[in-house]
Amino acid sequence: MIVRAFRLTDKLGNALLKGLIWLSEAIVGYAWLLGSSLAALVMAILAVVAFIAQAILTVLKLIAAVLLALWQILLRVTGGEAGSWPSALPGRRAEGAEARRLDSMLRRAEDLSETVVLVEDPLKARNRTLSALLVVALAAVVGLLIWATSPRDEAPVIAPVIIAPMVGEASPVPAFTPFATAVPTVTPRPEALRIGGSLAYTVRDGGQDDIWMTVIGFENPVRLTDHPDDDRDPAWSPNGRYLAFASHRDGNWELYVQDVQTGAVTRLTYTLGFEGSPAWSPDGQWLVYEAYNEDNLDIYIIRVDGTQGPIRLTYNPSPDFSPAWSPGGREIAYVSWREGNKDIYILSLDDPSEDLARNLTATPDLQEDYPTWSPDGLSVAYSARVDGLEAVYVLPANRAAGQEPELIDRGRMPAWAPDGGSLVYAIDQGSRTLIVAGMYRSVGMVTQAVALPGRGGSPAWTSWRPQIAPPGPLPTSQPPYTEQITYAQAEPPYYRLVLLGDVQAPNPYLSDRVNDSFAALREAVLEKTGVDYLGNLEDAFWPLDRLPEPGQERLNWHLTGRAFALNRNLIYGFPPPLEIVREDVGVYTYWRVFARAAVQDGQLGEPLRELPWDFAARSGGDVKAYEEGGRYRGAIPAGYYVDLTQLFADYGWYPLPADRSWRYNFGGVLYWEAVKTDGLSWEEAMLEIYGSDELSAFLTVPTALPTRTLAPPTPTPAPTRTPTPVPPDQGAGESG
Repeated sequence: MIVRAFRLTDKLGNALLKGLIWLSEAIVGYAWLLGSSLAALVMAILAVVAFIAQAILTVLKLIAAVLLALWQILLRVTGGEAGSWPSALPGRRAEGAEARRLDSMLRRAEDLSETVVLVEDPLKARNRTLSALLVVALAAVVGLLIWATSPRDEAPVIAPVIIAPMVGEASPVPAFTPFATAVPTVTPRPEALRIGGSLAYTVRDGGQDDIWMTVIGFENPVRLTDHPDDDRDPAWSPNGRYLAFASHRDGNWELYVQDVQTGAVTRLTYTLGFEGSPAWSPDGQWLVYEAYNEDNLDIYIIRVDGTQGPIRLTYNPSPDFSPAWSPGGREIAYVSWREGNKDIYILSLDDPSEDLARNLTATPDLQEDYPTWSPDGLSVAYSARVDGLEAVYVLPANRAAGQEPELIDRGRMPAWAPDGGSLVYAIDQGSRTLIVAGMYRSVGMVTQAVALPGRGGSPAWTSWRPQIAPPGPLPTSQPPYTEQITYAQAEPPYYRLVLLGDVQAPNPYLSDRVNDSFAALREAVLEKTGVDYLGNLEDAFWPLDRLPEPGQERLNWHLTGRAFALNRNLIYGFPPPLEIVREDVGVYTYWRVFARAAVQDGQLGEPLRELPWDFAARSGGDVKAYEEGGRYRGAIPAGYYVDLTQLFADYGWYPLPADRSWRYNFGGVLYWEAVKTDGLSWEEAMLEIYGSDELSAFLTVPTALPTRTLAPPTPTPAPTRTPTPVPPDQGAGESG
């Protein structure tokens, strides 16, 4: 019975110890959660101490009851007081078998009596253990309380991530460098950017496109591509680690995937045609993109590891482009001209017959582009030009008949935030572009996310945020030319006119302030198109006695030596060397000039996505076309073209808006004009090559003044006009 009592006491003690251990762990966790709440923590300590005291009292009562029961058993066995049992037993000796049995019992009783007397009471050991555990628990609680209520000022740890040089590139990617000092306190982010993450976008600077990344919360961006050829159309993978993009780095436009963590670049497509505008499937295993094959721009998909595809999805003879994969994975939105204007269509991959593709926008009078799905797959954002202004709109993906789109803001190329609560988009301001963010269906100010050093766009937003510290301020952008001045003086005229060498024009002169940029531009046009389109000009410098055509300004920029004119007859031919695209910007009409490339195998240029303007239709007997100054062509011309307007802007030469009389006065169309003002007013530019008296006389005397003798620094023979260059693929049709 005594052994059983000790076993019971031992089990109860172990259970109590385990309970106290559990309570101590609970105290630690509770103190951690309530580190800043002193009152709640003190109450918790008091409650735990009371519980421990009650548990100890209960155990003591139980042990006392067990000892009392043992005492009563001993009394019943001895028949008297327990203290007389050991002294009475030795006198009870007997002989024979009965005596031996009694002696054996006596020896066992003596052994048990000695054992009970020699072993220490286990209750005392348990009590000492419980007391020590209680003291340790109370000390831990007090320590946690002091730690939780003491002030701390620790800087977050930022682990550096190094981007290795890209495969096959001449220049390494700048490595991310951690801050040398503690990170400054982060200011609150605007609501539209609260989700954080990273933005990738394209910047055109120094005559080429490159891809940059801005980690939201850091001021300075990071350059992701730095190849001498163009890189554009960035698209984040679903996990944010990879970036798909289009590049011309291997001689024609192909698709590539970059591991942003390591900088490694992998080429995905290997064709002679054009590929661009990639977008990821939601599982990260496929890319959808646009490709130009068999004189048609269509939608394709390809597996990222290259094991499947390309698989063609559209076959309509009209261009299909700008694809976007739905978050659900079973639909693709894209832009198509199949109904005579740019509309956004949705194709189901469950039944990928393009005849079943659904026209989402269905607006014959508008041109929509750049569709992008919301993260929940319920809406599609896009941009469209309305009344001369580009704006961002949102439509439900399951749009009901007659449902109007929701206007978000002016801008183009929208992209959704990872949580769908915001949108980012590009807004052009002069020669620069801003990437701004605005809340979707919520009141909030539009926030500037990134100010690009030049024109750009194609923003893409991912929740991935590298634990890096971006490098310092960006280097100053360098133009792709150097302007050298051969002569200058302190009084007007400050500079001279310079002969343009072998350029054919009535007066092949430009100001010494712009002639080097023109020479560099001419080389670039020849390299990009294969044709010397600037070797034979319709006009360059105008003398003061030159009268402008009707619809042209008398204070013409040709008079300053800062303008040139392409041969306007290059819009005729089969096919014509130049295609002109109309662009209405506000109340003004501009023209974008595309030059047909000499080689039509994909090495030069890219396919057109816009309908050109047909000026010849004004004299074709169509009354409406006559009144409107022409009409859009019936189809987009096949072939590869180079955007001369963009190329001119790379070197500082910009188009002029058409005169308001252009619809009935062809001289006021001005698609052939390009000027380089460098921020000067017309009068300031005139004083660079004329004296003050000459300029004053020109402005005040209505009659023509005697023409100044314009002599180059060295005598040269009089230029002779040569035939206008025509792309070799035409074979004939030159116009003088």
